[in-house]
Amino acid sequence: MYGDERRSRIIAESAGFIALIAAGSWVSIPFFPVPLTLQTFFVLLAGAVMKRRAVVPVGLYVLLGALGLPLFHNGTAGIGVLFGPTGGFILGFIAAGLVAGIAYEHQSDRIRIAGLAAASLLIYLFGVLWLALSTGMGIAAAIVIGMVPFLPGDAVKAAAVFYVARRLQ
Repeated sequence: MYGDERRSRIIAESAGFIALIAAGSWVSIPFFPVPLTLQTFFVLLAGAVMKRRAVVPVGLYVLLGALGLPLFHNGTAGIGVLFGPTGGFILGFIAAGLVAGIAYEHQSDRIRIAGLAAASLLIYLFGVLWLALSTGMGIAAAIVIGMVPFLPGDAVKAAAVFYVARRLQ
């Protein structure tokens, strides 16, 4: 008996996506208060590849970063990052990986595209709400600072995920 191939695949893919999300956090264009990174690209790609099981590597990424491994943007780490202004965006990755993954369990391109859009919006929802709460700014200001500048880049990342995932399948 050699074991469960499916479980081995999940473990291997999880390790790979944790590494990719962490590497994507180092590709950073400074913005205030949230840097633009490739983390979201790899979170969405994990959903496209691993389906709903993408919640495993994304959740472990957040957990390992919270425990002190320098996995978050620009090598930051610790629970303090999650309580800082960017923490909501990072926590939103978990929900985004799940939503993108569920969308990719369907064969319809429309559902997959909608899933990528919904996943990106979930990251913004978590992030903007936490940004407003943690800094004391209003929701409108948090949207202007934490969402609007990043919409074009995230649209490009979601489109790239859609086409990369199509090539991987």
